[in-house]
Amino acid sequence: MDIQVTGRNVAVNEGLKEYVADRLLPVLENYPRVESCHVILSLEKYRHTATVTVQGRDKMRIEATDTDDDMYAAIDAAILKEDRQLRKSREKMIERQQGRPDGRQRLSDVEGVPPVG
Repeated sequence: MDIQVTGRNVAVNEGLKEYVADRLLPVLENYPRVESCHVILSLEKYRHTATVTVQGRDKMRIEATDTDDDMYAAIDAAILKEDRQLRKSREKMIERQQGRPDGRQRLSDVEGVPPVG
């Protein structure tokens, strides 16, 4: 899993990178289709903004942004949003592939996820 952390008007040190990785890796390990992740941390006056962009197979690209007074709170909220969006995307893919008549494997069989419903 490739996680890139970029700062705009913020000095990104090792502690901040480790915090992002510690929060993001447990979320992303549930989604095997994810290939890379880019986190952009920015500061404008008193607003700390965290943007998490995840890219994966089959043209999957999901982005979540959150703004807060505290950088760590913004990171946590953006990661929670990203988790919800990834879960919804996976459930939609699984739902679309339930009962395929052509005999190909379903996404739930490949990823080891129990069927929804």
